[in-house]
Amino acid sequence: MLFQVNTDSSIEGHESLTDHVETTLRERFSRYSDRLTRVEVHLGDLNGDRGGANDKRCMIEARPTGLAPVAASHEAATVEQAVGGAAAKVISALERTFGKLTSRKGH
Repeated sequence: MLFQVNTDSSIEGHESLTDHVETTLRERFSRYSDRLTRVEVHLGDLNGDRGGANDKRCMIEARPTGLAPVAASHEAATVEQAVGGAAAKVISALERTFGKLTSRKGH
């Protein structure tokens, strides 16, 4: 499973941030590692230098093998919270997607 982390110009895409996001998501998505080809993460700061509550945004797109991509976004006060919220939404969507496939096959 390949991870790609992208940031907008308002968030400094330091290697430590990329490593932290990838490590966190690799753990969260480990259950589906054999079913996903790629996970793309887009981080942004909605208000830039102006600040504000819940101005960090994370959009995660997971690409299951042979299926349409699953995506979700979350806005929060910190990048870590935004990543956690978006990951929870994508995992929930993946559970529904893979659950439907399993129930159709009669397993």
